[in-house]
Amino acid sequence: MNKRKWLYFWALVTATIFISCHLLPPTSTSSVTIKLSGWGGSPVEQKLLKQVLQNFEAKHPTIKVKYEVISDQYMDVIKTRLIGEAAPDVFYLDALEAPFLMNQNVLEPLDSYIKPEFDLADFEKNLLNIFKYQNHIYGLPKDYSTLALFYNKKAFNHSGLKSPPTTWDELRRYSQRLTGKVNKYGFGESPELARQAYKIKAFGGKLIDKNGYAAFANEAALKGLNLVIEQYRKKQTSALSSDVGASSGSDMFGQGKVSMVIEGNWAIPYLQETFPQIDFATAEVPKINNKKGTMVYTVAYVMNKQTKHKKAAWELISYLTGKEGMTKWTRTGFALPTRKSVASKLGYDQDPLRSALVAGVNYATPWQVGEYPAAIVNNFDNQFLSALLGEQPLNQAMLRAQNNANQQIKMME
Repeated sequence: MNKRKWLYFWALVTATIFISCHLLPPTSTSSVTIKLSGWGGSPVEQKLLKQVLQNFEAKHPTIKVKYEVISDQYMDVIKTRLIGEAAPDVFYLDALEAPFLMNQNVLEPLDSYIKPEFDLADFEKNLLNIFKYQNHIYGLPKDYSTLALFYNKKAFNHSGLKSPPTTWDELRRYSQRLTGKVNKYGFGESPELARQAYKIKAFGGKLIDKNGYAAFANEAALKGLNLVIEQYRKKQTSALSSDVGASSGSDMFGQGKVSMVIEGNWAIPYLQETFPQIDFATAEVPKINNKKGTMVYTVAYVMNKQTKHKKAAWELISYLTGKEGMTKWTRTGFALPTRKSVASKLGYDQDPLRSALVAGVNYATPWQVGEYPAAIVNNFDNQFLSALLGEQPLNQAMLRAQNNANQQIKMME
C-alpha cells in the first residue's frame, strides 16, 4: 500500500470512529438522577437514611439519588405535584393514604418489575396486602410498627403484680390496683381512631362499609368503644395525656404519671433516651372479647407512574426494600423490618422489648379507612373525645360522627 492510499485509509477509519461515537445512543455508563421524597423524621433517622442511600449509590454508580424532605402538609404537596406532573420518581406513601392514590392511576404497578430473586414471599403478608389494589402491587412496605402494652416494672412490683395483663378485664383490674400508688393513674389512654380501631373490630364492628362510608356507629363497634368510656369516666383509673400535662402517651408514661400505656415501636428509643430512669417492659395488647388485637402502621415506597426513569426508580425501591437495604435501615431498632428474614436476622422476634410488637403483625388491624380518611378520622376523633369527656352519650356521638363523615364523603365523590 503506497503512502497516499495509506493516509486515505487512516482518514476513513478516523472519520468512521468519530461518527460512531457521536451517533450511537449513550452507553449504560451515562448516569441518571432520581428524586426520592419523604417526610422528616428524627435527626438520627434522617442520618441513617442518607447512609443507606450512599450505600445504594456506591452499588449503582450510574444512579444518583436526590433526597427531598417535605416537612409540612406532605400528602397535599404530593397530590399537587402529581396533578402538575412534577412529582418525585419515588416517594413515601402511608397506609392510611394508599387507597385513594392506588385508585387514581398515578402510581406505577410494581408486579412486572418483581423477579423471583426479590423474594416477595419474605414480606409479612398482612403488610404487603395493604398496598395491593385490584390484584396489583403498588408499594413495598419499608418498615412498620404495631402497638404493644408498655408497663412500669417498679409500679407492678410495688402493687404485687407479677406479670402483665393478658385480657382487657385484667387490664382494668390492674389499673384499679395501680391508680394512686407509684403513679397517679393505672393506664394512659389515647382516644384517636388510630388507637381505637382494633377495639371496634373485637366485637365484629366495622370502620367502613363495602362502599367506603363510615360505619362505626353500630352496636358491635360501640361495645368496644364503651370499654374506654367506662374505664375513664366510671372507674377513673385511666387518663389522657392532656389530663396530666403530657404531650403523648409515651410522655405521660415516661413522666411516671401512668403505669401502663399502649404504644408503638417508636416509644422504645424515646423512653430510653428521654427517661432512662424508667424500668419498663412490653407485652402483647391484652385480648378483648377473647380475641387478640392491635394496630399496624406502615409506609411503602411507591413509584410515580409518570417518571421517565422507571428502571432506575425500581432499582432504588428494590434496594431499599431488599434484604440488604432493609437490614441497614432497621438494624438500629428505630423501625421494624417488613421482611421476616431480616427480623429474624436482627433478632427482633426474640428481643425482650420488641418481640411483642413483632408478634402482633399477623393479627393486627391495618390503619386504613378507605379512600377518604380525613373525613372519617377527623369526625370520629372530635366526637369520641366529646363522649369521653361526658359532653354527650357515646351512641349519639358516634352517630353524629358517622353522619357528618358520610356527608363530607358524598361531597368529595
